[in-house]
Amino acid sequence: MNTEVKNVIKKWALQNAVNFGGNASPGPVIGKLIAEMPEIKPDLKKINPLIHAIIHEVNSMANDEQVAVLKKIAPELLEEKPKEKREGLKPLKNAEKGKVVVRMEPSPSGPLHIGHAYAIGINYGYAKMYEGKFIIRISDTNPENIYVPAYELIEKDSNWLTENGVSEFIMQSNRLEKYYKVAEKLISDCTAYVCTCNADDFRTLINKKQACPCRDISQKENVLRWNKMFSDFKAGEAVVRIKTDVQHSNPAMRDWPALRINEHIHPRTKDKFRVWPLMNFAVAVDDHDLGLTHVINGKDHADNAKRQKYIFDYMGWKRPVYINWGRINFQGFEVSCTKTKEKIQQGEFDGWEDIRLPFLPALQRRGYQPRAFIKLAEDIGLSLTDKTVSMEEFFKNLNANNKDIIDSKSGRFFFIDDPVEIEVKDIPELTIELNKHPDFPKRGKRFFSTKNRFYIQRDDWAKIKNNELYRLMDCANFVRRNKIYAFDSQEYEKYKTFGDFIMHWLPVEENLVNVEVLMPDKTIRKGFGEPELKNISKGDVVQLERFGFCRLDKIENNKLTFWYAHR
Repeated sequence: MNTEVKNVIKKWALQNAVNFGGNASPGPVIGKLIAEMPEIKPDLKKINPLIHAIIHEVNSMANDEQVAVLKKIAPELLEEKPKEKREGLKPLKNAEKGKVVVRMEPSPSGPLHIGHAYAIGINYGYAKMYEGKFIIRISDTNPENIYVPAYELIEKDSNWLTENGVSEFIMQSNRLEKYYKVAEKLISDCTAYVCTCNADDFRTLINKKQACPCRDISQKENVLRWNKMFSDFKAGEAVVRIKTDVQHSNPAMRDWPALRINEHIHPRTKDKFRVWPLMNFAVAVDDHDLGLTHVINGKDHADNAKRQKYIFDYMGWKRPVYINWGRINFQGFEVSCTKTKEKIQQGEFDGWEDIRLPFLPALQRRGYQPRAFIKLAEDIGLSLTDKTVSMEEFFKNLNANNKDIIDSKSGRFFFIDDPVEIEVKDIPELTIELNKHPDFPKRGKRFFSTKNRFYIQRDDWAKIKNNELYRLMDCANFVRRNKIYAFDSQEYEKYKTFGDFIMHWLPVEENLVNVEVLMPDKTIRKGFGEPELKNISKGDVVQLERFGFCRLDKIENNKLTFWYAHR
């Protein structure tokens, strides 16, 4: 394959890596290659192994090295072009600064996951944009589907994600008397009725657009039945229905259920209540009572808003502005709290903080920052178009946002994964001085004292060929001659002209730190870290050069355990 093709592949791979957190993907690189050299499209299958090999080479570079090489071979690709991409959220309809009230309503079935993060990001983003209120309302009116630790987890995750920007936490189980008061008014007005029909019989009638016999009972009988729901009726024997239009084209709109009897013991209220509101009724009452100005949620709730309109109209309440987004299907993720909880109980996962899970406790522990999620939500914005988001695409964008936040704050450190010891013959003893951060020299220096023995990464060691020039980064150049590694020179300029690749290293004689890194697939990478790592604290996010951004999770004697975030 000619050099021109290799260079074109390399420049686009480097640009893709620089733009997306140090990790290039084949798809965009192939697209750019074909756009620049359409004549090679018939040979794409033959070129494919080369493309993947070059991408692998680029992804193995440190981020700073990727930028340096791209600057050398295609500096124009580093030039910042005017951004056409919309920044921030679009304005809200009928929104006044200081008066906007929005909410997000999770159920307490587990902690928050990436889907919740999007919903919170959008709603909190608008509350902040208009200096309004953002309410987290926990929907716990179904006693059978409550995971008690979720109350605390949701509050903790929401505060973390919004950096304590939640105006108020509300639990619906605290509001039963409010729901009863509205129900009594509707029942008294005969805009709602207590239905005692068999559920199958009711369904048969309503599907035929026919009213059930309970619909036209007297006000007195209606109130009597309502009172009996709190004492005489058993679960399933009576339900409050909202009068709508039994001829409605959508069967789900016809006399929908608002409250029912549920005798399951509630973890918070115990057996104090047996009549519980269903979602649409509780939401309508709460949205009015809490002064919601805008309800922003997925378009799968569009029919719910139409159901809730009956409550607003019957009570004479002003409705909020309803805005929907398209369904987001996270492909390759399991975001069901119920299914994940089962797998935790079966021992498949270690808990909600298992590194493999797309739940906020795990992602926070890996080193992701709240603003990365909020920015991702703002970038996606509000659109009615359904989206399928793959795991690769989601993390590529999240990682780019997260890197923008942590890159300038994260110190750089050498980490040799799966180390191999080599001896470099005739190399002089050196004192190497490096910045703690390449872009911020005032943050201080790191120093290494070298002799002739070095640890290098096994992957690098396996690629060393006879009679080729290699460089220990910021240290010296050497050549392999059969089993001998011989010092050649110190000048970077010579390596730049004749060298094969640069590798990271650590001096064997230094007081190194044992390092373990827990990877996203739960495998563990082991090696040595430079002595300066002893000065960081638990919870700090650092960049292990050529490896990735990691968060220090645990300190045990001379061993540091990190959780991997991304490149």
